[in-house]
Amino acid sequence: MTEQTARPEQPVTPPVPGAVPSVAEPPVAAEPPVGRKDHRVLRGLLRWAAAVAVFAAVGSATAYGITRMERTDVPGLATRTDGRWTYPELTMPALPTGSPRPFAQTNPAGAHYADLRHLVLPAPEGAEPDRALRGKDGWLATDEFLKEYRDTSEHGELRQLFVDFGLRHIAARGWTTSDGTHTRIYLLQFDTAAVVDDLRNRHLASYSGPAYAVRGTEGSVPDEKFPVQAVSDDLDLSVYEESEPYGAEQVRQAYLGAGDVLAVVLQSRKGVAAAVPFQQTVALQGRLLG
Repeated sequence: MTEQTARPEQPVTPPVPGAVPSVAEPPVAAEPPVGRKDHRVLRGLLRWAAAVAVFAAVGSATAYGITRMERTDVPGLATRTDGRWTYPELTMPALPTGSPRPFAQTNPAGAHYADLRHLVLPAPEGAEPDRALRGKDGWLATDEFLKEYRDTSEHGELRQLFVDFGLRHIAARGWTTSDGTHTRIYLLQFDTAAVVDDLRNRHLASYSGPAYAVRGTEGSVPDEKFPVQAVSDDLDLSVYEESEPYGAEQVRQAYLGAGDVLAVVLQSRKGVAAAVPFQQTVALQGRLLG
């Protein structure tokens, strides 16, 4: 056996907890002794690296889960800690046999063949329903919807506008949550998507603001902070918020064109109407109409 030249023992750095030992590595020339302070710094860096890796993995999994959400997985959407509400499980109503979805290539009119009354977003948990919006057999009279607009002198003009554009019927739902936020959703159905586009773009929802003032508002401006990516590209969205100074309450509103349906979403609250539940409500209503 070949005799190796003796050399003085060198201090050995203790293994770092959680580190994976290398396999069959050749001896390395001795390094200068590492002090206790350096050991603490090294261990701290390794812990931070491990934490970052864990958060990155969790973040990637969460993002993947959101992008893979199916229609029936919409309701939870988030925890209530950020102001979002807890909605019941959302499911798409059954279509008549052989009927296409509103944005199918075989449906150029963008027609919703499902019962419109089943496409209105349900109230979140704990909310008090607005009985005035139940209508007769689930259909709301046009004059009830017109009450949402501030200037009664314009009601006749609006009523005639809806007649001219062939309004078929209105389904609605409203509720008030424990913090005093009052939500109203109206689904107005017409004959085709082209009719809805013309009505919304030319007569109701301009780039600078809504054409007709909602009751309780003095002036409304486009909501530049609304996350438009939360709504499908198939839908046409105009969102507004009441600008300061507002009165006793603030009002948020959205006009959502979805094929042959125009959805009008209104939310008001004494003081300030929070942005998050409004954004959540509009996004979920859009999902049901898509």
